[in-house]
Amino acid sequence: MGKRANYKETAEQILENVGGKENLVSVAHCATRLRVVLKDDTKINLKGIEEISLVKGNFNNGGQFQIILGTGIVDEVAREFNIISGISESTKEEVKKNAGDKQNILQRLLKSLADIFVPILPALVASGLLMGLNNVFTAQGLFIEGKSLIEAYPVWADVASMINTFSNAAFVFLPVLIGFSAAKIFGGTPVLGGVIGAIMIHPDLLNGYGYGQALLDGTVPMWDIFGFEIAKVGYQGTVLPIIMSAYVLAKTEKFSRKIVTPMLDNIITPLLAVLVTAFLTFTVMGPAMRVVGDGLTAGVMWLFFSLGPIGGAIYGIVYPLLVITGMHHSLITAETQILANIGTLGGSPTFAVVAASNVAQGGAALAMILIMRKNAKMKSLASAAGVSALLGITEPAMFGVNLKLKYPFIAALIGSAVASAYVTLMKVLSLSPGPAGLPGIIVIRPQSMLQYMVGLVIAFVVAFTSTVLLSKVVEKKKDENAA
Repeated sequence: MGKRANYKETAEQILENVGGKENLVSVAHCATRLRVVLKDDTKINLKGIEEISLVKGNFNNGGQFQIILGTGIVDEVAREFNIISGISESTKEEVKKNAGDKQNILQRLLKSLADIFVPILPALVASGLLMGLNNVFTAQGLFIEGKSLIEAYPVWADVASMINTFSNAAFVFLPVLIGFSAAKIFGGTPVLGGVIGAIMIHPDLLNGYGYGQALLDGTVPMWDIFGFEIAKVGYQGTVLPIIMSAYVLAKTEKFSRKIVTPMLDNIITPLLAVLVTAFLTFTVMGPAMRVVGDGLTAGVMWLFFSLGPIGGAIYGIVYPLLVITGMHHSLITAETQILANIGTLGGSPTFAVVAASNVAQGGAALAMILIMRKNAKMKSLASAAGVSALLGITEPAMFGVNLKLKYPFIAALIGSAVASAYVTLMKVLSLSPGPAGLPGIIVIRPQSMLQYMVGLVIAFVVAFTSTVLLSKVVEKKKDENAA
């Protein structure tokens, strides 16, 4: 009862400090944040919000005022908030739609990319962790010198083979997953989006991974449509083509429903949408988006493999700055394209950098336990938020501690840059998505695991030390100003 009363009190305080019921448009919550869209953002009492004991931070982004409460707590507070406000919880899509009027075109584009990938991330993470488990069985010398576990214990070979099949499924059928999610975001029929994705990887097509060699050999199969040749090539390992196709699918459906009588809508609209979209995919959108996607992947590869540690450091500094704006989700597009081509690229260099950035945020936050010894609330917040960041969830540390005090965030950027340069220099590659923090070691290729952990230690130590040193500089300036 005591906890429920505390959640209710927190909800009441939040509602009061965002301008009351009359200022609410919609509300939703994710794993760590309560997201509200308000009629008038000037009515937000930031000081009042920050003084609420369970609140770990806040920020306003893309038309949404987001209040960071943390996992477990946010669900309970959101439930109480809905009761006392009298407003039913919206889906995150509805909240984003209400917030959309406050966003510019670039923000809407980036948010659309994020909205497409966030729902399918659990599938990619699950596949990634299964890949990591397969690594444990098959990596040479990981536990036994010169041998893998399945070589030493053949009885486990089929278990590893089964896990490998399970782990590949989400990436093999990635266009289907993206097509389903993207069609839903763009206002089309999700199942039809999945159908377009399935068409793009149909086994009758030349596998997309063999397209480059077939092009060099002059053996690319073609459809001859009334004298017009269309490449009969699949889109395995691509991301942007299916996103564009899902967008066209949704627009075609909407247009069809305007001109087709309701009696025939269920027959004509799906037929027209799939036929038009699939034709345009193989003639126009697919080839064009393949080039754009390859260019995007090449750009990330150039940053890491041509600029080396400098490129890694740049990414390590830019990434947390993008997190502040919410634009970091758009990087999932490049990351997914890289991982979908893991056979040729060997892995993704970005995961280790993101993990180093997260651990640096955690190190900076945990340093505040020593610095803010007399501030009980900050010590409590810093400890919980710091540990959360080490595990890959940085919002409480970033918004609740580091950005609020400024110099810990600068220290975290320093730690992220140094560690990111190191893991890039050591060519630490991941085999799949995963929790970007200490647990992420399972998705790192076996030969990089040790260097991955060294990189995270560097991120923590540099960020922690830099925070302590910068705190002394800040205190010195305060003393000089007071004098």
